[in-house]
Amino acid sequence: MPDPVPTPSGRGLVLIVDDEESIRFGVSEVLSLHGYEVESVGDGEEALARLAARRFEAVLSDISMPRMSGVELLRRVRALDFDLPVILLTGDPRLETAIAAVEAGALRYLQKPVSTAEIESALESAVRLYRLARWKRDALAYLGDHRLVADASALAWALDEALQGLFLAAQPIVRAGDGSLYGRELLLRSATPRLPDPSAVLEAAERLGRVHDVGRAVRRLAAAVRIPKGTSLFVNVHSLELEDDELHSGENPLAGAAHDVVLEVTERGRIDSVSDLNHRIARLRGLGYRIAIDDFGAGYAALNSFASLRPDVAKLDMALVRGVDRDPYRRTLVASVNAMCRDLGILVVAEGIETETERATLVELGCDLLQGFLIGLPAPVSD
Repeated sequence: MPDPVPTPSGRGLVLIVDDEESIRFGVSEVLSLHGYEVESVGDGEEALARLAARRFEAVLSDISMPRMSGVELLRRVRALDFDLPVILLTGDPRLETAIAAVEAGALRYLQKPVSTAEIESALESAVRLYRLARWKRDALAYLGDHRLVADASALAWALDEALQGLFLAAQPIVRAGDGSLYGRELLLRSATPRLPDPSAVLEAAERLGRVHDVGRAVRRLAAAVRIPKGTSLFVNVHSLELEDDELHSGENPLAGAAHDVVLEVTERGRIDSVSDLNHRIARLRGLGYRIAIDDFGAGYAALNSFASLRPDVAKLDMALVRGVDRDPYRRTLVASVNAMCRDLGILVVAEGIETETERATLVELGCDLLQGFLIGLPAPVSD
């Protein structure tokens, strides 16, 4: 959206969208006489161009238009402005259209012919709601709260957009003994401004119950990554994805390379909510995957999920790695974890290494594998 503009002195700035010129003209004239500042366009694409150039306070749109319906326009509007109220008009009221309008976040759904008084009343309410929403959003931004506060429709649109722009970066994992390449971890990246980082994408997916969609998108991208023979690919799996049947089936794009893939379980705090966890993990191992657990050593949740998952690889929590060369307490903890994992036949990865002294200390303490900015920066897999 464009930068904020001063609030019009009239009753509001309104965009009328209708492919019938006579309707646009009539509605615009009436609203102008009642104190609204009005612009009108004949199709959805032109409407989006106007919305990108000015901050309107309400949109009044016909539903049945060529090239782009009013419902589709509403969904596109949500990608530009989470708060902008949209009122839809239709001369052919049908239940499925009404449901689609509500699901997309329409403020009102009016049936033609509609009276001037009804349109004016709907717009008055819309402008009032928009100004309140903008005030609240600007206040939150001023206070430093930039979290997404969109409705479900807007959030779903933003997630769909993000899923189209996802890409992967790869970070090397090397053997502590000789520095040779053991594998690469694939890291989720987002190229869209509304959900600009992996945490925002996952938060949106969790709120919408669509974690599986993100996981499937990641696995499709991961399946296209080529790795040197004898190395492994670490692919992050949200704990809720363990209930996705595709992950356990031949439809999983990674199934053909399962013996080269390490599934790194993240968001372990929710591991207890996964139904039939032991059976699901056994199925994955039966298909050839190995299991890794991240952030080991981060408290009870890590110990609990360690016992449940019985991983092949454990990745040390960064809080233990950072400054380990200067902290005897951390060194004792890392040595203890390494001893336990060695007895259980589990490889230990020290991730988050940033200095040479950290690396040397972790090698001395018995870590098997190393990862971090010192070892190699994440880079897009195309590089």
